[in-house]
Amino acid sequence: MKNRPYLDLRLIVGLIIAHGLLFFTFQDRAIFWYIFTGSLLILITYAMFQEAVDDELSFIKYISIGALSGLLLYFLFWFGVQAFDFLNLPFDKTIKKLYRWFSPQLFWQYLALILVAAPGEELFWRGFIQKRLLRYFGAFGSILTGSLLYALVHIYSGTFILMLAAFISGIIWGTLYLWKKSMPLVIISHIVFDLMIFIILPFK
Repeated sequence: MKNRPYLDLRLIVGLIIAHGLLFFTFQDRAIFWYIFTGSLLILITYAMFQEAVDDELSFIKYISIGALSGLLLYFLFWFGVQAFDFLNLPFDKTIKKLYRWFSPQLFWQYLALILVAAPGEELFWRGFIQKRLLRYFGAFGSILTGSLLYALVHIYSGTFILMLAAFISGIIWGTLYLWKKSMPLVIISHIVFDLMIFIILPFK
């Protein structure tokens, strides 16, 4: 761990805000998308005032690598679901519940998913949280710790599988962000993953 002469209050405050917002987000499924969208807009605003946005790749590279990584992550999850079925693990009903509770249904919710949720999560968790953690824990530690923190805010959903999914995707997106130092890349990857999992080939 790298020594720092002060407590990182910006990081701590950001995490407190994220936990507070996600706690209220998951409380009422009937208005989930309203609260979730508003919460991500707040987190975007906070992150943008704390850290500069990295963008070190050309348009062609971040589009192509982002799209490919999003597809690969989707198929990693797809194989995981198939393994759950093969091993008769009791996750099938949980996955169906998650789709029923949190999947976008209306047109504006799909827009919010693509234009707010995916960019917002990447700007806050990779562009702010992981980037701050890098000052203390180095490359591997910042990815692992950032992914754990990303997973922990999903505890308010009440499902372990959503926390596990957040942790795994956090590892992948965190590694991509540290490797290529391109926020547009991880946003594209997140958007492609969401399009696959919610619209094109959902698991339900």
